Order: sequence, then C-alpha cells, then structure tokens
Amino acid sequence: MRHDIEFTTTDRVTLRGWRYDAEGVEGPAPTVVMAHGFSATKEMYLDDFAETFAAAGLGVVVFDHRGFGDSEGEPRQHIDPRLQINDYRDAITWAQQQDAVDADRIGIWGSSYAGGHVLVVGAIDRRVKCVVSQVPLTYGLESARRLIRGDMWAGLREGFDADRAARMAGQPPAVMPVTAPEGEPCALPTADTYGFFTGLSPDRGKGWRNEVTLHSVELFTEYEPAEYIARISPTPLLLVAARGDHLTPFDLAARAYEEALEPKRFLALDGGHFDAYVDEAFAVNAPAQRDWFVQHLT
Repeated sequence: MRHDIEFTTTDRVTLRGWRYDAEGVEGPAPTVVMAHGFSATKEMYLDDFAETFAAAGLGVVVFDHRGFGDSEGEPRQHIDPRLQINDYRDAITWAQQQDAVDADRIGIWGSSYAGGHVLVVGAIDRRVKCVVSQVPLTYGLESARRLIRGDMWAGLREGFDADRAARMAGQPPAVMPVTAPEGEPCALPTADTYGFFTGLSPDRGKGWRNEVTLHSVELFTEYEPAEYIARISPTPLLLVAARGDHLTPFDLAARAYEEALEPKRFLALDGGHFDAYVDEAFAVNAPAQRDWFVQHLT
C-alpha cells in the first residue's frame, strides 16, 4: 500500500512523496529512503524499485527534491547538492518518527546525482545501516569535462560569474535546458539523456520541466562525492554502474568503488545510464538491490 506524505525540513521547506508499507511485516519495519537524480522526479520509475523493496518486507520512503515535482522550495529548478544531502537526512529523521518504521534499520538509495548524495550521507550519518548507489555521479569536475567540450569552458565560466553578479543584484537566476537535441546548449548533453526525458509517457513525466538554473551546473562541477566513499565503511555499500554510461561514466564509478572499504559489492549492468531503470537491466538490478537491503537490514 502506498500513502502520499509530506514533511518539513529543518530549514522549513515542505517535501512531498510516498510511503510504502512493508508487505508481510507486523510492527516497525526496516525502511529504505529514496530520491531521484538531476532534475528528475519520483514518477520516473522510482515506484518500480519501491514496489520491489516493499514486496520483500521493506518499508520505503520516496520524496521529490526541493524545487522539483510535488515538493516546495524556491527557486524552482535549482539543484544544490548540499541542500539535497540535508534533505535526505531530514527524510531519515521523519521516517524514524513513524510508527511503521524501525528507526534502527534505515537504508538509503539514490540514483545518478542522488547516487552521489547517498555516498556522502552514508559516510557522515551513522543512522544509515545500508547504502545502494545506482549509476552515481562520483567525480563532478571530471564528469563535467567529459560532457562539455574544452573550447566551451571559458565561456561557461564567464556565464557562471555573470549569473552570480546578476543574482547579487537581485535578478532571478539564469536558467538553461536540462537536455536538448545534439549541438544545442544544455546541462546534460548526451543523446540518451534527451531520449529518456523527451520519451517519457505523461504519467512518468508528470511535473518535470526541461529547465535548470545555471548555478546548478556550476555546483555540479564543484561536487566530488567520491571523496567521502572510503568513510562509508563499516556501513555496507552496493554500487551499481552501467558499462555504457556516458553521463556518469563506468570507469569513474569503478575508480570510486576501489576507494571504498568493506563490506561492499560492485554490480556492473549492460547498457547505458538510463537502462538501469527499465527492462532487462532493471530485471537484474532491482532484485540485486532488494537482496542487498534484505541481507543488511533484516
């Protein structure tokens, strides 16, 4: 059974999402806290993962990041990784206060940009007893250098500086598309990103806007979640990477994994970044994640 939820963060922003009951469990259940990646919303296949976990006796809390989907937060379409990390921690606190949740058995799940967030949260928040990081951003600057042509960097940095000056003068933040046809400026310039977001059905794309602040892109280039990965231990970590990933490259995820300490597991999927959510890759991926949570939370 799925319930609509909302909770207020420590800085007074209302976040909204879903809570899934753990099937076949009487009393407080181990619970997984989940959120999506860069600009994405919970409707983009997170329900499929949550249902898989709930069927195995795990409660699940899914939420939209501030400024996106059903959650509140201003400015809209702005992605600050530090604030999103804090929201994960507030979501854990909220979950622990629910009668249906075993406060001592909390897992966290994140994908893509939020796959980086859970590496940080797992390292700094000892309430977390299990981590699953799916196709994560690990090294922000190096990932950005692979996505953005070298001759574009000077102009991009000038844009960052101009946007900061404008915001200091009281103007609204500059924005750009999340994705666009090949050759057009956007935050995530890969063909599969464009195909994924523009190919979503109306129910999967509910509430999504093809827009993000330019400041979000600047913060992306400064974000280095892999620096935290060695500190996750002794919390168990499952890191999932896709061999054909052009957005959060496989070799960077594998490099970060080598820095992690035991207990840990690496799962390599066929396909690209967005294949992890659907079809054959999902059929391998979701059960492996489920089993990891069941092993370490129950």
